[in-house]
Amino acid sequence: MTRAEHNVTERDPVVIGGTGLAGYTVARELRKLDGETPIVIVSRDDGRFYSKPALSNALAMKKSPHELASFDAPAMAAQLSASVLTHRHVERIVPDERAIVVDGERLRYRALVLATGADPRRLPIRGDGAGDVLSINDLVDYTRFREVLASRHSVAILGAGLIGCEFANDLIAAGHTVSLLDPAAAPLARLLPAEAGAVFAGALSEAGVDIRLGCSVEAISRHDSGYRLTLTDGASLDADVVVSAVGLVPRTALASAAGLRIDGGIHTDAWCRTSAQDVYALGDCAAIDGRVQPYVLPIMHAARALARTLSGTLTRVDFPAMPVVVKTPSVPAVVVTPDAPGGQWTVDASTHESRHALRAICEDRETNRMTGFALLGTATVDKTALLKRLASSIVA
Repeated sequence: MTRAEHNVTERDPVVIGGTGLAGYTVARELRKLDGETPIVIVSRDDGRFYSKPALSNALAMKKSPHELASFDAPAMAAQLSASVLTHRHVERIVPDERAIVVDGERLRYRALVLATGADPRRLPIRGDGAGDVLSINDLVDYTRFREVLASRHSVAILGAGLIGCEFANDLIAAGHTVSLLDPAAAPLARLLPAEAGAVFAGALSEAGVDIRLGCSVEAISRHDSGYRLTLTDGASLDADVVVSAVGLVPRTALASAAGLRIDGGIHTDAWCRTSAQDVYALGDCAAIDGRVQPYVLPIMHAARALARTLSGTLTRVDFPAMPVVVKTPSVPAVVVTPDAPGGQWTVDASTHESRHALRAICEDRETNRMTGFALLGTATVDKTALLKRLASSIVA
C-alpha cells in the first residue's frame, strides 16, 4: 500500500524507539540533513545521553555514575529539535496503520526506527544467591552496582569476554579483589586467537586478576555477608559481589509480536529495512544483513546510512574494517575480527620488546588475503598501518 492509502502526511514524525547510542545518533545525523521533519524519540528510561562503553572504565576515570551522563532528556530534545518521551511503554507496533501504541495511545509515524537495544543474557544457576547476580547493561544498572560496591571489596565476574575483562581490569586497578570466570580456555575467546588469548590472560593475572578458565558456575549461595560460588570443576569461591557479563540478547519481542522477521536479531537488509514497510532497525537489537554487530563503530556507520535513507536518499550500510578496542590498561588490545571463519593466524611476539606485546595476522588459507588482525600491548601502535593493509587487501 502507498502512503496515500494510509493517509500518511509529511507532518507525521519519524519515530525512534530507544535513547541509546543508536537512537540518538540516527536523530542527530538526520537533523544534519533535514531540519524540518518532526522527530519523536520514545524511551523506556529517563533518556539521559551517556557513553555506554565508559561504564567499564569509570573507576579509572574517577567518575561517579551521575558524572557519566552528558545531557538529560530535555537537553537532548533541544539539541535535536525533537520530542523525547521518557518513561514510556511501547505496547505494540501496528505496521498496517503505521502506528505504535504508547501507554494506550496511538502514535503515527512516517518511518519507525527500532533502536531498542538488548537485554543481558542470564545463566541458569542454582542457589538462593543466583537472583542477586548483577548485570550492568545501562546507567541505571551501573548506578546500582556502584552503590553495592561502595561497601564491598571482592567481585566475581562471570564471563571473560570484552566487557568482563574491561570491568576486571577497572576493578583491580581500583583496589578490589577480582575473580574472572569463563568456560572457555582463554579470555576474549571470540576475538583473539588462542596464543594471543593466553598472553592476554597472563597479563591480567600479573595485574592481580584471579582468572578461572575452563569452568563455569553451578550454584551461588548466600554466605556470611556475601556469596559462595560452586564451580563445575569442584572448587568453590567466595565473593562479596557477583556480576554477570556473559553477553546480550537482542530485544526482539516487540518486533516479533508485530510480525516482523527475526533472525538472531530484528532482521534487516543492508539498508536497515525490516520486513515491514517503513520500519527500520539498527544497533544491538538488529541483525543487519544477517549479522548482529554490538559495537560502537557499526552503530555509527549504520546510523549515518539510515539517516540518509530517512532524508530521501536510499543508502546502503557498507561496513569498513572496524577495529574493536579493548580498554584494559594492563594489556591494551585492538582486534579486527576476520570477515569469515577458518582463516590462518600467524602470531609474532617478537616485533616489540615490551612484555605482553603481540601481533597476530589472519589470512585466507587459499588466497593469502589478510582478513583480520589482533594486537596486544605496545603492538597496538601498528593499528593504523594494518588497517591500511587490510583495506588494500579487501580492494584487491
